[in-house]
Amino acid sequence: MLTIPMASIDLRGVGRTARVNWGFFMKPSRLWRALTPLITAGALALAVVGCSSSGSDETSSASATPGQASGTLRLGYFPNLTHAPALYGVEKGIFAKNLGSGVTLKTSTFNSGTQEAEAILSGALDAAYIGPNPAANSFIKSHGEAIRIVSGATSGGASLVVRPDITSVAQLKGKTLATPGLANTQDVALRYFLKKNDLSTDTQGGGDVSIKPQDNSLTVDAFTNKAIDGAWVPEPTASRLVAAGGKVLVNEADQWPETKGQFVTTVLLVRTDYLKKNPEIVRRLVAANVESINGLNADRDASAKVTNTALGKLAGKPLSDAVLTSAWKSLTFTPDPIAASLLLSAKHQQELGLIKDPKLDGIFDLTILNDILSKQGKPTVSDS
Repeated sequence: MLTIPMASIDLRGVGRTARVNWGFFMKPSRLWRALTPLITAGALALAVVGCSSSGSDETSSASATPGQASGTLRLGYFPNLTHAPALYGVEKGIFAKNLGSGVTLKTSTFNSGTQEAEAILSGALDAAYIGPNPAANSFIKSHGEAIRIVSGATSGGASLVVRPDITSVAQLKGKTLATPGLANTQDVALRYFLKKNDLSTDTQGGGDVSIKPQDNSLTVDAFTNKAIDGAWVPEPTASRLVAAGGKVLVNEADQWPETKGQFVTTVLLVRTDYLKKNPEIVRRLVAANVESINGLNADRDASAKVTNTALGKLAGKPLSDAVLTSAWKSLTFTPDPIAASLLLSAKHQQELGLIKDPKLDGIFDLTILNDILSKQGKPTVSDS
């Protein structure tokens, strides 16, 4: 398993670690020079430590025969409960079953959508479970060419958790708060919330409230050690902060009246080039995602335990029952990408000055998903 933490690539299995400042807003020419030596190494690492050692290491097009597929699918996701469709689906063998024996599945885990987006743009991944803002940023940076969102995955499951002595938004002035990464989904949500409440921020950690992007894996310790006063984070980190003595100041669901409290937390996207070359593999991937979501919703208690087992394998230990129960109840698993919330979040980024005009026409390709849903007798979903 290749794990990519904040600002580093850990090439486990090949005996070396390379570090780079990813610079999500770096100019393309500088970014390419920074990534070139790492892309080669990352591809080697994926070949060495992928979930399956059989099959070709190169992505190959699907067979011309309908219903048959061969090649490699490199899939990224997070060790977060918000990525439960991936965690549950991989643990239960749903992806392997749907992809079939001709497709080699190789998985990688990330702690930040910013880094995962760079992996997509560099060609190190073929598909990814990712937050809506990094997805939109990838689309914008590539002038609408690099990616397509092919399904939703998760709604909800994000909160601002703070020290118990902080009882109002006004008291956040002068405080330090964490997010998973600059311009990631929760980072934008926090900055926009503060802006609405007349509290300034900037990307260097200045302003009325200092925002410190960092790995979710570091946030609980930073909170316990009083290095931060709170964090706007996804589950299970939010519930872990509560268990560490924090309290929920803002449930993000309350910030989405336009979509009646529904907001997309995780989508499934693919590289456009991969989709064109491997439509049958992508169809099987989307089918696996839908089956995984169906399994998560069929028996919430049982699926929570399976997901926690998968999370424990990645994190070193599973969540406590109390944290799992708290986090699980705030999550909704759905193939609907809740497009309206994604498009609105992109406008929030624009208002914050993080991106220019967010032209997102064409970011969704829900053709395969809606075909699958229709055949299952379920309502189709919208791209607007």
